[in-house]
Amino acid sequence: MTARLLALALALPPLGLAGGCASALPVEPPPLVDMEEPLELFAEPDDEAARRALPLGGFTGAHVGDARDSLDALLGEAEGVEVVRVVENSAADAAGLVPGDLLVEARAGDAPAVPLRHPSEWRALERDAAPGSSIAVVVDRAGVRFGAELDVVARVRPAGRGEVERLREEDRVGVVVRTATEVEAHAAGLGPGGGAVIVGLSKRSPWRAAGLRHGDLLVEVDGRAVAHPQVVLDAIRAGEDELDVVYVRDGQRAETVAALSDRERTVREVYVPGLFSRERSRDRTTTSAVLGIFKKEHTPAASRYRILWIFRFGTGDTDRLEEVDG
Repeated sequence: MTARLLALALALPPLGLAGGCASALPVEPPPLVDMEEPLELFAEPDDEAARRALPLGGFTGAHVGDARDSLDALLGEAEGVEVVRVVENSAADAAGLVPGDLLVEARAGDAPAVPLRHPSEWRALERDAAPGSSIAVVVDRAGVRFGAELDVVARVRPAGRGEVERLREEDRVGVVVRTATEVEAHAAGLGPGGGAVIVGLSKRSPWRAAGLRHGDLLVEVDGRAVAHPQVVLDAIRAGEDELDVVYVRDGQRAETVAALSDRERTVREVYVPGLFSRERSRDRTTTSAVLGIFKKEHTPAASRYRILWIFRFGTGDTDRLEEVDG
């Protein structure tokens, strides 16, 4: 009899592990089940001929990229745009610029100086500068800053076509945006690489109630020009209840106030069988109190609670957004 009881005990799951309660808590919320991404918007418009017909503008010889891809960005210190290539014998070469430099501020002619955060802002300045004029820049090289003057010459051929990026936001709006083409950005008054085109929307997205639709080109969010689609995502994540959005549809500029939502939460687990510590990492917190009588595990996507070692329940994000009035 003792041997049979021992075998049965070994076959049973340990206390607290029944019902799958010991599985790891999810760190990321589930994808939105009602996200609509029309097939016709997966590819960018075939507007290469129109792009090559755009005004060529000015040129300084400084090719720039996103500083967020640099080592400084990984350390949380990046600002400006990164010089990725300098054309030999160009104005940028004569000014002493080298790959890896950061252009943090620029001033064209007598206009006020503007901070640079995205490549489209520099490309717009260079494009709009008249040949024979100059652009004053503040350069950051390994933490040391200095000024430089770049003479502008006429560009003789179009720059290469920019890469398309698709960014998703599924926590507060339920939207997918892509970078605008140079033709789309030019028509909206933005530099190459600026703007964000809506190519996906959740069926319950509060932005639908605000009048936004697939294909709308976002040009300004909360007073900030959309120099890159990431500007839209940053504004959504930092917003409280709503955002002022300026967009272009069929060549007409419009403005709306778009609400923000949050993930619905639902009970995920319930388990009822028969002095204080806290551990915290970047994406997980575990709290235990009164000799383990109360325990809580928490991630950005879900939480799990235990009381008296036997009562368990959990909550977590669902695959839908909460409904928002208006």
